[in-house]
Parts: sequence; structure tokens; C-alpha cells
Amino acid sequence: MIPPSFIQELLSRIDVVEVVGRHVQLKKAGINHKGLCPFHGEKTPSFTVSPTRQTYHCFGCGVHGNALGFLMEYSGMGFLDAVRDLAQQAGLTVPEDDRSPQERERAAELKERQATLSDVLAKASESYRKQLKSSPRAIDYLKGRGLSGEIAAAFGLGYAPDGWRALASVFPRYDDPLLEESGLVISQGENDEERKRYDRFRDRIMFPIRSVQGDVIGFGGRVLDKGEPKYLNSPETPVFVKGRELYGLHEARAGLRKRGYALVVEGYMDVVALAQHGFDNAVATLGTACTAEHVQKLFRFTESVVFSFDGDAAGRRAAGRALEASLPHASDTRTVRFLFLPTEHDPDSYVRELGAEAFEACVAQAVPLSRQLVEAARDGGDLSTAEGRAKFLANAKPLWSALPDGALKLQLLAELAQQGGIGAADLTQLWQASAPSRHGGGSASNRHEPPSDDSYGPPDDGEPAAPRERFQRRDGGVGGGGRKWTKDWKGKRGAPDRYEESGPFPPQSKVRTVPTSPADTVLRLLLLHSDWWDQLGTDDHQLLHELPAPHGSLIAWLERHLLEHGATPWAVLEQALHGSEWADDSRRLVPPGVLQDEMQFADLRRVVDGMWVELLSARQEILIRQAATDPSALTRWRELDAERRLRLQGMKPPALT
Repeated sequence: MIPPSFIQELLSRIDVVEVVGRHVQLKKAGINHKGLCPFHGEKTPSFTVSPTRQTYHCFGCGVHGNALGFLMEYSGMGFLDAVRDLAQQAGLTVPEDDRSPQERERAAELKERQATLSDVLAKASESYRKQLKSSPRAIDYLKGRGLSGEIAAAFGLGYAPDGWRALASVFPRYDDPLLEESGLVISQGENDEERKRYDRFRDRIMFPIRSVQGDVIGFGGRVLDKGEPKYLNSPETPVFVKGRELYGLHEARAGLRKRGYALVVEGYMDVVALAQHGFDNAVATLGTACTAEHVQKLFRFTESVVFSFDGDAAGRRAAGRALEASLPHASDTRTVRFLFLPTEHDPDSYVRELGAEAFEACVAQAVPLSRQLVEAARDGGDLSTAEGRAKFLANAKPLWSALPDGALKLQLLAELAQQGGIGAADLTQLWQASAPSRHGGGSASNRHEPPSDDSYGPPDDGEPAAPRERFQRRDGGVGGGGRKWTKDWKGKRGAPDRYEESGPFPPQSKVRTVPTSPADTVLRLLLLHSDWWDQLGTDDHQLLHELPAPHGSLIAWLERHLLEHGATPWAVLEQALHGSEWADDSRRLVPPGVLQDEMQFADLRRVVDGMWVELLSARQEILIRQAATDPSALTRWRELDAERRLRLQGMKPPALT
């Protein structure tokens, strides 16, 4: 946990004008500073930074906060990362976590290594940009693709010369291991005497890939002629993981806020061409299928995502993968849509040939996630036959189950039942009956027992077993009264475990009501013990932010409150929530007159780990379906399985003594 006093000291040592000024051009205006708001498009400055109050405020879109809040909002950082970043600037040591000295040392070494690699890549990027200016052939190519110098500069486009060792003139030592580690140079040979080194990128238009914070973390290179491969990407490095990064996200942040949605395309040139025609909200995956991490990252910046694909078979397959990645995040307050262009076009060619208005019309007609799910389940089947309808429902079940609970999921159940030719109640009963129960009776939708360590494990031959079909809730899983593992809490040593109907924790004499879901439990514990928020990890924070309303929005409110005021008792939080849109929910979670409970942070940790287990298991189910056509899915499945087992270990209650 980071003490509130440290946050106050940190903010007292940081100048908000300096922090904001690194990203926004500010001009003195009386006692304040003004500039164009980085969070929405504007031509007249309405963004004000106050050095006396150490805050910023935009009179156009209403955003406001302190230096820490700005760093989180602008750079997409989590709270802990933003604190660490500001602390480093202020020369302070964060009195943070329970990591061992060895773990903190390793983390510091990794951060230093990443910073070093980013410096190397930034230097190469600057060299490529200079080379572009002196290459008429490369300039003519970009002009032929309809790109202006302004757009090329905005995206930092460059040119890698047609030479084997062009970077040798950029770096003092061409044999520096950092050049190879960053992916700029390829090395062949077993020993130094026989080893040959040469540039990875040669005679290519260079697209620097930037992190959300703006650091260069990799490159994509496109051939100017008809060579192969057409696109060449940097290999994965300590600073670049393809499954996590999106090309153009750094440049698109203002566009996302202005247009209100993210447009996900498949190529670098699509992103740049769309920006040239006014679509400054486009991003692209980096030669990989869209992942859940991509979707999760986008939803940190916008509530609406539009995927654009070619209309051919490959585009349909890519849409299927994007659908699966989006389902766990498709809450009632978010929208996901799918745009299919004519088979002869990609976004680049479409917008250049037919114009921005025509492309805008295509976006307006994009298919909503609900319809795409139904089409994916139909999969060309014949719904006029009983066999076709049965297959349709079998295909739909795992897709529907991956959705978070809410109105969308309920409506889709009714629509699937109608198209499947049975009643909604019959479909619910059918799907519940097909979910096995290890304890007899009850469906998966109202069970909440800690999963056994082998529930989803692979058989002895190492191949993943078929997962249990079950209803999965994004908030961790129970609808009404859940079940729990518990001990004989009367204090008898060696008393056997028993499984009983109740909430997820032992009864507490001072607690008058017990929440009915893990999400309720987490919110209640955090409201009663707000200092526990900082003891959770950054990934935990993101997981809780992703909860469906009202839990996710209440978590966001709580984090903002802690950021501004530090950890406070429930009585203070209760007053702050009074009259807000979360007042009723907070009273349900912590009824009036409730006393501080006797729970420990370990209890909160176990519930959060349980939510992770549910999420990881859902992702494993998707990977198992992909394994038949994608061998890499099996590797990812095993990685998730190892993480899930670690979470399961953390869920085990302490032994009674």
C-alpha cells in the first residue's frame, strides 16, 4: 500500500505545469497557463493549468484533475505506474508494495533495460526520418499513396536505405548487442569471428510503432516495389509484444475522444491513409489477430469500437477472432461493431477511391456485435431444419456464455431461442442442464465454489481437455446466494471442510448483510477498507474497472476519490457518495449502520483471484476452440493454465490453528 501522505508529498514536489507542458504547448495567461485541450479537438484554447492550485481544467470538455490524474488520463497509465513515474521525476522512492528487495531490483533492471532499448529505437527512428527526406523515390511513393508531408511527419514515417549496414553510420558500435536485442540488426554465425551482422530493414518505408506514452518500441517496414514480404515487423522484444500493442494508438488518442469510437483496421497504411482523410481514430493490429488485451486497451480510451475487415473469407475469419476477443468486454454501456468492405477494397483503397463520406456511410452501417454473434453461430447452417437449428444453438452457447451479465445478454438469449425454434425458458433449462455439477443439483450459473485444480487441466498426454460448458459472469459468477468452502468456524481444530449455501466468506457477526456476488463482495470490502486499493496490482485494478455497471463505474469513482483524497474511512466515503448516481448501490453494498467487519486483505485477495480464475477459464475455452486451426493457441492455453493454477493456490483459505 502507498500511504496517502506519500501521494500528498509527491504532488507537493511536482509542478503540474511542467508535467502537462511536456505534452501540451502552454502559454502564460495571467496567473495561469492555457493551451489546446489534448482530450478533445478544439481550435480555441480552453484548457487551463493553474500553478497555484496545481490542477488542470478544460472548459470545453470538463476534464480536470492534478498532475497524477493527467498522467493517467493522457498516457493511459494505471495509478501505480503513474505514481512511480512521477516519483522518479521527483527523486522519491515509492514506499509501495510487499515485493521483496530482489523483485524490486529485477523490476528496476527491466525498466532500465526497456528505457535503453527505447532510446536505441528512437535514434534509429530519427535516422530513418532523415533518410526519407533525402530519398525522392520514397517520397514519390508516399505521394502516390495520397499522403501529405504533414501526415508523414505526424506518424514519424521514414525510409530504410537499400544497404546491408546502413545503421553502422548511425550507431558508434555496429556490434552493440542492443542493436540485435532491439530487432534492428540480424546476427548470423556461432562465434564472434564468423558472425555476420546486417540491417533487418532495407529499402522499406518505415512505420515507427509507439507505445501509448509515445516511446518508439518497434517498427513496421513496407517494400516500395513488389518484393516479399510486403510488410516486415520488428521481432518481439522486452519493449514490444505484438499481442498487446496497437499501431497508431498514441496518435489516435485525441481522435478517439473527438469521434467517440475506435476504428480497428488491419494495416499500417490503412491507419495513415484514414488519418489523411480525417479519420484520426484508426488503429491497427500488428500482424496478429485481435486479442482480448487489444480490446481491453481500447476500452480504456473509448466505449465504442468498430472493427473493419475485408469482405473475403480471410476477413470473415479475422472478424470471428475479433468477436471472441470482444465478448468478455461487451458490457451494456459499450458497443462493438463490425464493418465489412467490398472484397476488392481495403480501407486505404476505399477511402482514396470513394472518399471520406462514403467510408463514413460504411461505418454508420457497421454490424452490431449482437448480429455478428448470431451470424457466427449460424455459420452457413440451414435453420429450416431441426438439425440446423440444433447446431446453431450449440455454436451460439460458448459465444453467449462469454458475454458479461446484463441486458444485452438477456436479449440475446431470447433472440437465439427464437431463431433456434424453442422458448427462452427451454433454452435456459437446456444450457443449464448441460453444465455438469460436481456437487449434484444446481446449475453452473448459481454455483460459486472454488474450482478444483484439475477442473480445466489437460489430460496426461498434455493436450487440453474439452472444457466444461458453463455460464460465465464477467463479475466472477453468482446470481443469487452463492456457495462457499468453509471450515467449522466454531474453532474446532481439524474439523472437516464443509460446503454450504451462503456468501463467499465465513459469517461475520458484525456484518448484517452478505453480498450476493464476488463483485458485490469486492466493492463492499474496498468501500470499508479503501486503503486496500493500493495493495492490489495494476492488473487487478484493470480487471475491476472492466466490471459491468454499476460495479465498474463505482470502482472508477473510488479510484478518482482515492487519487484526490487518499484512503478515507467508510463514513467519509458515504458522505461523498450521498446524492451521487451510485448512492443507492453503495447503500445496498454497505447498508446504513453496518459496522466495520473483521475481514483481512487476504480475503479480498481470494475473491479477486476467484474472478481471475473465471476470466482465465473463459479465455482457455476460446483458445481450445482455436487450437484446431491455430497451433499457437495451445501454447497460449498452457500459459493461461499456469497462471490460473497460481490463482487457485492463492484462493485456498489459510489453515486453522
